[in-house]
Amino acid sequence: MGAGETDQPDSVVLTRRKGAVSTVLMHQPDNLNSFTPELRAALAAALNEAAGERSVRAIVLGGSGRFFSAGANLKRGTIGTESIRDILLREYKPLFDAITQAPQPVIAAVQGGAAGIGMALALACDLVVMEENAFLLCPFTNIGLVPDGGSTWTLAQTIGHRAAFEFAISGDRMPAPRAKELNLANRLAEPGEGLATAENWAAELALKAPLALTATKRLMRKAGTLSFDDVFLAEAEAQETCGNTADAAEGIAAFREKRAPRFGGE
Repeated sequence: MGAGETDQPDSVVLTRRKGAVSTVLMHQPDNLNSFTPELRAALAAALNEAAGERSVRAIVLGGSGRFFSAGANLKRGTIGTESIRDILLREYKPLFDAITQAPQPVIAAVQGGAAGIGMALALACDLVVMEENAFLLCPFTNIGLVPDGGSTWTLAQTIGHRAAFEFAISGDRMPAPRAKELNLANRLAEPGEGLATAENWAAELALKAPLALTATKRLMRKAGTLSFDDVFLAEAEAQETCGNTADAAEGIAAFREKRAPRFGGE
């Protein structure tokens, strides 16, 4: 889509462009953006479309209305009628892959709350902005299920085994300030300002060297599962690649000339 354009109001996903920033909004506010098959498919498609646009240098993921996402839509649940495993792998995994494999940084803008697999989706993003009165909720054990959407990995990697396990089994809300203390959120925003804060941050990131951002994202995504030696080697190889780009030459020239760099992504 071009700058400023959006999908039709009856779409389950809205998108808009402002400069080099693409914003993708879940748009089922009447059910708190809980996941229906339609939303899962449309959201994955919109994120992949944004990620595939070379002119897009940062992506913001949010939700319309008063809630980021209430997670799976239990009113349209499939327990006992369809394989939950198959739904997670066939319909949810591509959605998460669209975030983790996007070359651009993806920023989640969380208002109201992010619950269940909606929480997992927010935490799968590279960066998270939460409004000060928002919360995270991992309610699975309250309904006889386990955390999904990769959230056990994300939580354990971010806050450690004991804190992650306690949060996962408590079923208690985690307020935004506590989420920031535990590094589950990067920045807090005033109520009603979460999306604007995330978009402003994305606009700042869009000015940086896109190839370097992509390489750094990939390195960070791998770092938690590799040895020090393997990470050192991966960094050296990425540095070799980035160091031979026009962007690196431009960045160094701008530094020497004491001016803002103009990165072209080459």
